[in-house]
Amino acid sequence: MRFETVAIHAGTQVTDSRRPVTQPITLSTIFEHQEDSLIYTRAANPNRLALENLLAKLEKGKDAAAFSSGNAAGMAVFQALPAHSHIIAPEDMYHGLKKQLLEVFKGKLAVTFVDMGKTANIGSAIRDNTKLLWIETPSNPLLKITDIKAACEQVKDVQDIKIVCDNTFATPVFQNPLDLGADIVMHSSTKYLGGHSDILGGALITKEEDAFWEQIRLVQQVGGAVPSPFDCYYLTRSIKTLAYRMKGHAEHAGIIATYLENHPNVEKVFYPGLKSQEGFEVASAQMTGFGGMLSFLFKGTAEETDKAIAKLKFITNATSLGGVESLIERRAAVEGPDTTTPQNLVRVSVGLEHLDDLLSDLDGALG
Repeated sequence: MRFETVAIHAGTQVTDSRRPVTQPITLSTIFEHQEDSLIYTRAANPNRLALENLLAKLEKGKDAAAFSSGNAAGMAVFQALPAHSHIIAPEDMYHGLKKQLLEVFKGKLAVTFVDMGKTANIGSAIRDNTKLLWIETPSNPLLKITDIKAACEQVKDVQDIKIVCDNTFATPVFQNPLDLGADIVMHSSTKYLGGHSDILGGALITKEEDAFWEQIRLVQQVGGAVPSPFDCYYLTRSIKTLAYRMKGHAEHAGIIATYLENHPNVEKVFYPGLKSQEGFEVASAQMTGFGGMLSFLFKGTAEETDKAIAKLKFITNATSLGGVESLIERRAAVEGPDTTTPQNLVRVSVGLEHLDDLLSDLDGALG
């Protein structure tokens, strides 16, 4: 099956004798004891099993584990590591997971943040106790590109280093990290997989069902940070249109990125599909499309940037991304006082409204 067909059919597992085309929602938390039966919904649920089967096939993996949020998915990886393990992570790592490493796992895990645009930095950061390489490409919010294959090659001859790639921005529509050498793919399924800003979720997909994966499964099932049957149902439903939504997001984002690059009140644009972007050649080689996320530096102070955003009518000033509606925010204001993000950096999740309306809205706000 091709991607679009998998997205529509792999998330349906029907056991009802009436054979409904859409899998029903199973709300029961308990199941009658039978051979090979489910026992308790925290460990497994029909809707979650269907979702995990779908996610595994979309990312070309052996198995998948669904979580109640993207942060819960990332935390499961960190919790599965041996105590006092060392992690190599990107210096521009998503701030929520970076906060986990610096604050929640302080004293329990060690981490070195490196510029992964230069993959040689990864090899230089390896220690005797390094157990995890965390890749995020394109990154949030600077859209930096890491050469996944080259990054994996930096650690391929070192024993017991797992490679996890956050594929939230690209989605499996445009990038498959497992094909490029990663061991596990991570998603905040709240974003593009859900696609409608109404589902909270996260996911991990593995290339192999090895001992480390079993440890992650243990964290999922015993820790209990799992999505509800309703969320699994709606996420599976949303993924059916993922391929077509992503094509629209990418088309709009590419045009808007070019528009912004030529705007007199914009200092710089960050979008992997621009030829002027550092990492464009790598992105072109490992991605089949450049996604719907972009950032830009507004020519002005933080206060002036906020005033420009306030003028927008269709593009909503709100956190998160990946929905059908366009969202915008001054990212440093959200990340807090310890952020290293420029105060005038604006992140845009380009939605599926009519392109002319989006361009007109930006015209009126940017001056």
